Amino acid sequence: MSQKKRFLYLEDGTVLEGFGFGSSDYKTGELVFTTAMNGYPESLTDPSYKGQILLITHPLVGNYGVPGLKSKDGIISNFESESIKAEGLVVSELTHGMKWNSSKSLDEWLKDNNIPGISGIDTRALTKKVREEGVMACIISDEEIEDAEARFKKSKNYDFSNLVGMVSPKEPVMHGSGNEVVVVVDFGVKHGILENLSDLGYRIIRVPYNYSAEEIMAFKPNGILYSNGPGNPNLLLKEAETFKRLLEYNIPTLAICLGHQIASMALGGEVRKMKFGHRAINKAVVDQMSKRSYITTHNHGYEVSKDALPEDSEIWFNSPDDDVVEGLRFKRMNLLTVQFHPEARPGTNDTRFIFNLFGGMVHGSL
Repeated sequence: MSQKKRFLYLEDGTVLEGFGFGSSDYKTGELVFTTAMNGYPESLTDPSYKGQILLITHPLVGNYGVPGLKSKDGIISNFESESIKAEGLVVSELTHGMKWNSSKSLDEWLKDNNIPGISGIDTRALTKKVREEGVMACIISDEEIEDAEARFKKSKNYDFSNLVGMVSPKEPVMHGSGNEVVVVVDFGVKHGILENLSDLGYRIIRVPYNYSAEEIMAFKPNGILYSNGPGNPNLLLKEAETFKRLLEYNIPTLAICLGHQIASMALGGEVRKMKFGHRAINKAVVDQMSKRSYITTHNHGYEVSKDALPEDSEIWFNSPDDDVVEGLRFKRMNLLTVQFHPEARPGTNDTRFIFNLFGGMVHGSL
């Protein structure tokens, strides 16, 4: 079978030629890499990748096909959302493997979601480039582009786009029927988070990211969770102010990933962009209280500045690789925050205990 040429244009002028798969749609996005060896269905459906083109370092991608969607009470158990959220996919070698629960190949799935992929790329060399020069805009195109620089100038800048508004629900969404209510402020929540809350027996109410404190409190929550999501947290100053208002009610609160950054901003901390971020399912973090190390799932391109931590906070987790703040505890607030993903799909379950800690806060036992 002949393979159609496809091109990957980088903002710095680099042009890479490979082979097309998936959709033939022209797409732009911020090029980021993950070192995960598996879990491409979960990664591609993670709303935090909205606006980004995902580069996978593992040399073979597609080995086990794509499963059929499974859900219970509206919570999906094998994807992180209903559809692919990444703008495109870059791999070294596309494979067409299938397994017992596969419903289609990766190529077919990308076609169905109008997402382009490009294979035949030296992904290790490209990852080294991103590590050395930082994340940058890129274009996937079937056509050769004469003036790529002009195309980049016309495309949306990732750091100044309201990507959260593209993945947050427009109206509240309900899951479960428990007696205790947890309101999830949904900036693009992963369904793995919802599944862990459901396992604790809560009735879950997902609300749009821009709901006011009064609208959130109208649901009489026993707990509040601020979710992950895409884009630049420094654009969400209004939402940080809402978070600060909610703290006045002393409701047990857990903030994950983008939520961790919003919580930090609300309390006077500073958030800055990282050179290339953390994206993997095998990243270590160290609990600064117990000194235990855990393997965790990450997807973030921003970090809370260690030089400008929020008031009344202490570092709970940090990264042993680059000392990034990966979690905070607060001395006088009913609040926990983590930068990594304790639900860890498809990665390890090392830090699912964080949901139990949150449950203890909700029940008043912590």
